[in-house]
Amino acid sequence: MGGYCGYLATMAGLATGADAAYIFEEPFTIRDLQANVEHLVQKMKTTVKRGLVLRNEKCNENYTTDFIFNLYSEEGKGIFDSRKNVLGHMQQGGSPTPFDRNFATKMGTKAMNWMSGKIKESYRDGRIFANTPDSGCVLGMRKRALVFQPVTELKDQTDFDHHIPKEQWRLKLRPILKILAKYEIDLDTTEHPWRRIFQ
Repeated sequence: MGGYCGYLATMAGLATGADAAYIFEEPFTIRDLQANVEHLVQKMKTTVKRGLVLRNEKCNENYTTDFIFNLYSEEGKGIFDSRKNVLGHMQQGGSPTPFDRNFATKMGTKAMNWMSGKIKESYRDGRIFANTPDSGCVLGMRKRALVFQPVTELKDQTDFDHHIPKEQWRLKLRPILKILAKYEIDLDTTEHPWRRIFQ
């Protein structure tokens, strides 16, 4: 699920402490796959006897779910068993939760109030003049607030070929995946703001 957008795989990886979450926005090579398999082999030698690998729907056209499953199965022989599960459309929908219904009501109300205001603002001489950039807007979340953004502004921020934003806040969270999965990584904290405060 998700097409080229790695949001679901990244957030699921963070929530579950996955050993790897392969996404389109963060290209990976066979060496990365090899390093992840080796990490899982080492992990199985500890008291933690489980692992989880996530793959976004269109993260790579050659490293398919079957390829990754076969790689982990072969390299993990005698150490761990591999199973694959393609959730696909099971992830979609279902009945809306009370939160979903409440949020939809708030967004619908905000959209109708905005449209009413724009109609009043643009109405002159019996006609509506919708010729300003904010005449065509999209309502969405921006820094924890519902915000109307003109489509003309969003055009420059969008990768239309892959249907994803050009800048993605969640990619900054990806290093946390390695920390949660207990990879041996070197974190450069020399420029961290807290370091300057406590020195």
